[in-house]
This record gives sequence, C-alpha cells and structure tokens, in this order.
Amino acid sequence: MANRRRWTTEEILDTAADLLRRSDAESFSVRKLAAELGTDSSSLYRHFRTKTELLRALADRILVGAMEGYRPEGDWKQRLTALALRLREAFGEQPQIAVVWGRYASSGAGSRLVMEEVLQALRASGLAEEEIPARYHRIAILFAALIASEAGVSTVTPEEHEQGMELFRVAVLGADPERFPALAHFAREVRPLGADRRAAFEELIAAQLADVEAAIRTRPARPAARG
Repeated sequence: MANRRRWTTEEILDTAADLLRRSDAESFSVRKLAAELGTDSSSLYRHFRTKTELLRALADRILVGAMEGYRPEGDWKQRLTALALRLREAFGEQPQIAVVWGRYASSGAGSRLVMEEVLQALRASGLAEEEIPARYHRIAILFAALIASEAGVSTVTPEEHEQGMELFRVAVLGADPERFPALAHFAREVRPLGADRRAAFEELIAAQLADVEAAIRTRPARPAARG
C-alpha cells in the first residue's frame, strides 16, 4: 500500500479556504475538507484539534495578510480608519472567512498585530491609560461586526438579492400607516441594508472615533505636580 501523503498546515488552510469559497461556514466540516484532500479526518486533527481551531487559523491568516506591509501613517484617527478599511478589503476577498472571524475571532500572530496597532493608536490619541482597554474592546467589536455583516451580504446570490429587495419593498411601501405611521411616513426614503455600505461603514467608524475624541476633550485636567 502506497504511503499516504502528508499535507502541510498551509496546504490544509489553502484547501479549506477554497472549500469555504464554494460553501459556507455552517456546512463546512473537517470530514468534507479531508475528502477534498483525499485523506481522512484523523490526519487533519494532527494539525488542528477542532473545526473551530482550523477556522480561527483561517481568519488569522487573513489578518496576517492584511497587516503585511502596513505602516502607520497620520494621526491616531487616520491610523484606525486606515486599519478598518484594510481589514474590510482583506476579508472582502474571502467573505465566508469574515463571517468566521466575526463569530470565533482569532488568537494568532495576525490578531496580535491588529490588537497592537489599535492599542498603539489609542495611546497616541492622548486617551487616559485606564480607558484604553475598554475603548479597544468597543472598536474591535465594531470592526468585526461591520466586516462580518458586510461579508454576509456579499455572499447573497443575485436571485436571493432580488427576492430580498422585493420583500423589502412590500414590507416598507406596503406598511399600514395606522399601525406603522413612522414607517409609512419615511417609506420612500428608507433604504435597504445593502445600500451604500461603504459610506455607512466609514461613518460608523468615524462616529466611534469621535466618541473617543470627546472623551479625551472632557477628561478632567490632572492637578499640576508640586515642586
């Protein structure tokens, strides 16, 4: 019997990423991945103990790629905005993995690179040291939520999109003004979730950073040290 080929970790991740492009995180399984590689599940568990561990590794690899060649430029707000857009673009090429990141996060080198840049930018903002961890947490959640949400929309097929738009029109334009007076009033101005997502993405990031800036401005001045 011929010796079974030993797959490298990178080859396994490459194949898993390709499989996710053709399916989704819900239907993805180690068994399906093993079949794609022409091996059995047990051989993959030597590299990754669980499906979740493998998915986290995939997400982290996207983060590593996003941070490759990154150089902080501008003030702290420009740095965080540039970082958000960089992550958005990187995960936009692999939307199924963006959903994975939003659900499971990651804990590898890529995650540490992103965390370090967010924390460094917040330090540069002049925010009080004791406030930085909480602000970091809010920003990280916002980044992951926005990117995962956008990724979910981008995986919708044209047929599903058209069906969703029709349902949206029925729900909004057909709203009973007696029961839903505000919705009926704004019906022609209310837009579906898929509209102008890039603008909404940037505005939400800007709003979060403006909140940080407001906290810096309103921070009580520390008493001058006595000589």
